[in-house]
Parts: sequence; structure tokens; C-alpha cells
Amino acid sequence: MSIIKINAITVPADSGDELGKRFAARRDSMEGTEGFEGFELLKPADERTTWLVITRWATEEAFENWRTSQDFQKSHSGGESGSGESPKKPVGMSAELWSYTTSVTG
Repeated sequence: MSIIKINAITVPADSGDELGKRFAARRDSMEGTEGFEGFELLKPADERTTWLVITRWATEEAFENWRTSQDFQKSHSGGESGSGESPKKPVGMSAELWSYTTSVTG
């Protein structure tokens, strides 16, 4: 059984591509994170402005350990300190975290 975390991020209509670029630039940043099984970024195929970040985790504890880690803080701060890069303005207007587990029936 996997733990599924879905971050529903609402962005201005003209900012979705920037969100996609930022995720693409950090595609490998989760490699080696204990309990992390993978992620997908889902782009709306209609007029919606909510993108879905779907992550899979071995356990709730693995997710919480990552969420409270320095790696999480760095990746969500808008720019890495000491990198010479100025912090980036957030793309999302709002975000909501949903939690699920995998389930097989019948």
C-alpha cells in the first residue's frame, strides 16, 4: 500500500507554464529521498487553473520526514541561499493538500 499526497495548486491562467518549468528544473531533486516512490505533475486539459502534484510514499512517516526536512524548506523557499539566485515569486495563488492510500477492490 502506498500513501498518496496530492497538492492541488491553483495558479493564474497565464502562470501554469512557469509552474511546469519549475517542476521540470527540479525533476531529480527527490532522488534518494527515503520512502519516496515517485511523482507526477498533472496539467489541466481544460479551462481549469488547478494543477495536481501527485506524490507516492512508502509510509506517512516518510512523507512527514521529508515535509519537515531542510530539503523541503530549500525547495519551497523560492531560491536556494548562497546560490546567487534571487528568490522566485510563488506561482500558485493557493494550494490544498489531499491524502489518499491505494486500494484494490473486487
